Amino acid sequence: MTEFFQSLGMSYDWAWFVATICGVLLIALPLMLAVAMVIYAERRLWAFMALRRGPNVVGPFGLLQSFADGLKVMLQETIIPSASNKGLFLIAPIITFTVALSAWAVIPFNSGAILGNINVGLLYVLAISSLGVYGTVIAGWASNSKYPFFSAMRASAQMISYEVSIGFILICIVLWAGTFNMNAIVQAQQGHILGIFNAFALNPLLFPIWVMFFISSLAETQRAPFDLTEAESELVAGYQTEYSSMAFALYWLGEYANVLLMCTLNATLFWGGYLPPIDWAPLYLLPGFVWLLIKICIFFFMFGWVKATVPRYRYDQLMRLGWKIFLPLSLLFVFVVSGYLMLTGHFA
Repeated sequence: MTEFFQSLGMSYDWAWFVATICGVLLIALPLMLAVAMVIYAERRLWAFMALRRGPNVVGPFGLLQSFADGLKVMLQETIIPSASNKGLFLIAPIITFTVALSAWAVIPFNSGAILGNINVGLLYVLAISSLGVYGTVIAGWASNSKYPFFSAMRASAQMISYEVSIGFILICIVLWAGTFNMNAIVQAQQGHILGIFNAFALNPLLFPIWVMFFISSLAETQRAPFDLTEAESELVAGYQTEYSSMAFALYWLGEYANVLLMCTLNATLFWGGYLPPIDWAPLYLLPGFVWLLIKICIFFFMFGWVKATVPRYRYDQLMRLGWKIFLPLSLLFVFVVSGYLMLTGHFA
């Protein structure tokens, strides 16, 4: 894109700047539209599983319900508690929303279609996603209310606990692919199984790792059955209790952007990303971003399915699963995977 703007007579610096802005908008605007639509899709899914109607009044089939909800929160008054730390109270949702969008910069949507094709892309995702905990902790503390504070403590402990397991799981993928570059990790999955299937997850040694990554994704994004930060009987609405209007909407947008990011990471790191599931030439006629979109939709359906059918965990069960089961298992797999690669001459 930089070369295109250079051909219009711009200097390299200006062409790069304009191309980067266009790239950010090309990712951010469809992502915001996708967030609005997945909220609608998830509500319809829950309604279908619970034998209810779901949103069906605003627009054809209720398709405009999310936009009506967005307009409603925009028109509401932003209420700031008098005893809160007003500066931190307002900046917390901005941190959550900004961090949720920033991680998308290194996601490959197609071969070469990536905003920042850096060699440490996976490390960047880990670093950026770990910053999300600041938005949660600051919101709980700045609200000056015990309910958001307790919820923020729960949420931060939960996020940090499962980030440790996710870190070890991603080390296995880095060892297997031999790179931190997200695009190269996708390419390494081409014909990975018998020269036919494009997926790390179909490898018997890596399939248990993907299962742990999927469950950890649910916990990391505080989705059911790990949505303990919003236990209605104890914490009201969690660390967002004191928020209203657009500040509350920013939290919702950030949460669903994070859910979509985790669905994308599941597809990119384990299921071939923008590659078709089978390494067969006619399947490559379909653009790569369409394959990626299909995989994201499948994982989002699984997220919604789990939320509609699995009861909420207790907090001690959540911590036990993270620290006593996933952490030792993921660490064990680092040794197993690295040992297997050494014995098969992968590091030679």
